[in-house]
Amino acid sequence: MPNRRKLLVGAILLVVATFVLTAGGFLYLLNAGSADVVSTLKFFRALQIVRSRYIEEVPMDTLMSGAIKGMVNSLGDPHSVYLDAKMYKEFMIETEGSFGGVGIVIGVKDKVLTVVSPIEGTPGDKAGIKSGDQILKIDGQETKDLALDEAVNKIRGPEGSQVTLTIRRPATQEVKDYTLTRSNIQIRTVAGKMLPDKIGYIRISMFNENTGADLNRKYQELEKEGMKAVILDLRDNPGGLLEESVKVANKFVPKGPVVSVVTRDGRQETHSSTLEAVKYPVVVLVNGGSASASEIVAGAIQDTGAGTLVGTKTYGKGSVQTIMRLDNGTAIKLTIAKYLTPSGRSINGVGIEPDVKVELPEPRQPGQKDIQLEKAIEILKSKL
Repeated sequence: MPNRRKLLVGAILLVVATFVLTAGGFLYLLNAGSADVVSTLKFFRALQIVRSRYIEEVPMDTLMSGAIKGMVNSLGDPHSVYLDAKMYKEFMIETEGSFGGVGIVIGVKDKVLTVVSPIEGTPGDKAGIKSGDQILKIDGQETKDLALDEAVNKIRGPEGSQVTLTIRRPATQEVKDYTLTRSNIQIRTVAGKMLPDKIGYIRISMFNENTGADLNRKYQELEKEGMKAVILDLRDNPGGLLEESVKVANKFVPKGPVVSVVTRDGRQETHSSTLEAVKYPVVVLVNGGSASASEIVAGAIQDTGAGTLVGTKTYGKGSVQTIMRLDNGTAIKLTIAKYLTPSGRSINGVGIEPDVKVELPEPRQPGQKDIQLEKAIEILKSKL
């Protein structure tokens, strides 16, 4: 028994010594409270036990990846996630404008994996998947305990391969399998055209690295055609990069705050518009698929009175995530702040109510009139 005790004490001392001798661990211990030190030592003790006693040898990288993943998952935040090398690469490809998949943007709503919006013209959109649809299974695997980015990673894949999504539509409770063939999703985030009466129509599908510049080009094209008013369509826009949403807002929001980002310690960083004056009457189209960065733009336009919001209540994602690189191509996507609209509203979990509520009939039929767009045109005609 004494020998076993000596071995145990020796093992603990070895773990502690190894940990303390690392620069990061030493600095951590200097700044941590006693409870934090005990918890940290418990973690390293567990690591030592698994490495020495588990029936099979497990690479340290596998154990540490699992530990980090579990730590981030314990936050209970669907928008915070550990990105392994493959997931991180896919994430960066998406923000740059293209990726292999079926063209649906997903989130977690009421603890259920939910379609935020389909991307226009993609396999998911063509199959009839809609904003608000709940994804119950991916290739037969239940999504109940699946982290958001894991689900994204499973839905994506090589062009030409297939994935089956089991989807429940809340309005009818119908459950249906959709077998989709993945394609190369090229995200062209800005499209537009001139409508009658010189009303410019601009649709933004999401906010990636090119959105601000693409919006400027389309805006200038419509101005050259004599634009007198503008409809900004943010329906089924799942968001994206905060910086790009601020660039877009610079065309529609008068000089002043666009969004304030508030961190856990109360520090507040305000992003502002430099637009001297709003040039044209504006109507913004929104719905339940309008989330995150699109809500930043819509909220700023509504709060400043720069335009009118038409449609239905937005998704309600008012948190800010950042990517923190680790090593070997891995990273943590972590919620670091919440954002507030210019009037100080937090819309997280609440959404934004439109100024004019217009519901689209469900299910929509081919060739059915877009009554939300028609209402937007009607409002702008009254201002011309």
